[in-house]
Amino acid sequence: MATDRSSAGDPARTLALLWGEPAVADGRRGPRKARSTGEIAAAAVALADAEGVEAVTMRRVAQALDLSPMALYTYVPGKAELLDLMLDTVYAGMPRARPEGDGWRARLAAVAADNHALYRAHPWAASLPTGRPPLGPGLMAKYEYELRALDGVGLGDVEMDAALTHLLGFVQSCARMAADERAAEQDSAMSDEQWWAGNADLLAKVFDPRRHPTAARVGAAAGEAHGGAYSPAHAYEFGLAVVLDGLAALIGRARAERPYEA
Repeated sequence: MATDRSSAGDPARTLALLWGEPAVADGRRGPRKARSTGEIAAAAVALADAEGVEAVTMRRVAQALDLSPMALYTYVPGKAELLDLMLDTVYAGMPRARPEGDGWRARLAAVAADNHALYRAHPWAASLPTGRPPLGPGLMAKYEYELRALDGVGLGDVEMDAALTHLLGFVQSCARMAADERAAEQDSAMSDEQWWAGNADLLAKVFDPRRHPTAARVGAAAGEAHGGAYSPAHAYEFGLAVVLDGLAALIGRARAERPYEA
């Protein structure tokens, strides 16, 4: 659907909804409402967590709240704005892990863990396109908290934003791949290890290890180590270390170039 992405609705009505200005969101004032936007967001998030974001419709959310679909539209302009409200709500409720150390690396590892936990709790949030995320209170609080992990390490403001974006993009990518693996297991009713074992004979008929010796050697080693072609846990742990090592090099260069600011 065209609206199954962030910021697909009217920006003025979305921001009014997120920041608690219903008169602007509705375009009119009316009697005191029986439901709050928090209750609506919670019902929609629960539905997405249980059945996927595709299951979230104005009708289904209204049913969960004992409202008519038309009544729900007096609270939320449409599904596009509802998705923005859902996303900002889970951002606002995102856990805040305590860093396992005092340095920037420990702080960023905690930020990554926070987002990793958020996507485990709300897998749909990792796949919802957010090219122009609505600047709601949840997102802004999240952004402020995460940037503090990089504040004072020697990077410029633009570099801080880029470094954070790079880290969060890595975590989101891992979450999407983990969700894909879970979906494959559900569809096939087999684990990754079981699927490969069950199809080993078929693969042997078409794959010639003499033509692809490196792929055969590395693939076999990885498969044995992970019990399948891919391990979400290993990909996250390995990738996070690589990302942090890369940022360490960036911070080192920045401090060398601007020692008076470090």
